[in-house]
Amino acid sequence: MKNRIVRAVAGTFVLVSLVLAITVNINWLWFTAFVGANLLQSSITKWCLMDTILDRLSVKD
Repeated sequence: MKNRIVRAVAGTFVLVSLVLAITVNINWLWFTAFVGANLLQSSITKWCLMDTILDRLSVKD
């Protein structure tokens, strides 16, 4: 369950930031890059902030 939530949040952030970059300001692409960097970092270190947040909210695997 947690993995699906993490993926859904990351995907939503990427899509929303792309729409904002197209419609509001190109600098929203920095947020897209930030999300991508965090996904890469979590694949290497096996630690994800969103996972920690979900743990504190008592979301089960």
